[in-house]
Amino acid sequence: MAQYQENATIIRFEQFTEDNIRLTLQSDNIAAVAKPGQFVMIRTALGKDPLLRRPFSIHQSSTNGRIQILFKVTGRGTSLLAHCKEGENLSVFGPLGHGFDIRPDRPACLVGGGMGIAPMFFLAKMICRMKKNTASDLIVFGGRTRKEVEPLVADFEQMGMRLLTATDDGTYGAKGFVTELIHGLELPRETVVYGCGPHAMMHQLHIFCHSRGMECQVSVESVMACGMGACLGCNIPAKNGEYVHVCYEGPVFKAEDLVWK
Repeated sequence: MAQYQENATIIRFEQFTEDNIRLTLQSDNIAAVAKPGQFVMIRTALGKDPLLRRPFSIHQSSTNGRIQILFKVTGRGTSLLAHCKEGENLSVFGPLGHGFDIRPDRPACLVGGGMGIAPMFFLAKMICRMKKNTASDLIVFGGRTRKEVEPLVADFEQMGMRLLTATDDGTYGAKGFVTELIHGLELPRETVVYGCGPHAMMHQLHIFCHSRGMECQVSVESVMACGMGACLGCNIPAKNGEYVHVCYEGPVFKAEDLVWK
């Protein structure tokens, strides 16, 4: 898979909440080869503080050479990104990692929690391109409050898939976690579940899918410095007793191949 380092121009800045932001970047080379579930590493400052790039899931990639990232301000790197302006350039490296293994011949259930929503839009868009009929497909996503969830609903509705939402405080969609919503659904056993979100959410998703004999692919978040397997900072334990690199063996894994605690 080709990888590129580009000076990507910020085309659009969208601030959904005080700390939830979406950036659209003109990044022609990366957009041309990106796959759902892959990520990019972005340098958030021109100087050496912070020194390392930050990983971001690719929220969307389009044929006009643009990619989007969706992020929450959680530290210095993301805080710097949150103060960028349209027209500024960012050094972006990618696409990186192994994305989702899409099964266009089987029903799909996409589950995103919190910032785990980010890669689901790109995945939904690709599934719609690959399938003639998405009537049996489902998107479930949630966040803490209405402000986190509602701004993304219109984009997901364009996919034409059945859409369910949940919020922790019940201000939008069902009250509770997305995994609680999933437990009340009757999904065909051949459904492939694609998940991304907090570790606890994906653990519950794995338990749910395992109990019903359904395939489950999860996109794992991990701290990483290089994004290419050199720093070993993103290793996580696998079911076979070894460790896997989230950056280049993932971030998408079969849930059954990982150790869940």
